[in-house]
Amino acid sequence: MRLALDEARAALATGDVPVGAVVMDAAGVVIGRGRNERELHQDPTLHAEIVAIRAAAQVTGDWHLTGCTLVVTLEPCVMCAGAILAARLPTVVFGAWDEKAGASGSVYDVLRDRRLNHRVEVFTGVSEQECGDLLRAFFEDPARRGDRAGGATPGP
Repeated sequence: MRLALDEARAALATGDVPVGAVVMDAAGVVIGRGRNERELHQDPTLHAEIVAIRAAAQVTGDWHLTGCTLVVTLEPCVMCAGAILAARLPTVVFGAWDEKAGASGSVYDVLRDRRLNHRVEVFTGVSEQECGDLLRAFFEDPARRGDRAGGATPGP
């Protein structure tokens, strides 16, 4: 989670919501890193999880990321949960809950939906306070987010 938090902090430099992610292989080696890059590239799909999953697939040369673990500072949204399922990631670890748009146990539970062909083991609350504090500070600072409102805010 420390590496994911480093990625989240790096997102602040581009005005992006501070969410970071890493993908580790079965041996625990980081094979993909990502941070939110929506503001940087003006691309709504560039969430930290998507960036990290794409990087890991490039490193492995395979979109099947079986045996890998995704670690992310904020509960994945519906889009990212779909990417996690598509990549066949068996395990997700996240820090802060996203009570507005989470899809891994709060608002929705896409990753463990029995109707789908793949389910993910989910571990929650890892460094939850630190992950949540980083997000809360971002959304409480008007200078960091300009006039834009909305976005993910962590739960309690």
